[in-house]
Amino acid sequence: MGIEDLEQQPLTEHLAELRGCLIASLVAVGAGFCISYYFIQDIGYWFFKPLFDVLPDKSSLIFTSYQEAFFFI
Repeated sequence: MGIEDLEQQPLTEHLAELRGCLIASLVAVGAGFCISYYFIQDIGYWFFKPLFDVLPDKSSLIFTSYQEAFFFI
């Protein structure tokens, strides 16, 4: 397939195709965010499990900035 075999499209068709791809990408990212937010406790547990395994008994995590604790509430 050479360049001469490709169909020429006007600019508006390229922009419409780009808009469709962007909308599909945003929907996929939004769906992925919603699914991962639903499982945030499980993901947080899986992420911190190696740390919890080596922490001494009756100890806890200390967050060094205000926003860090909100990621796994």
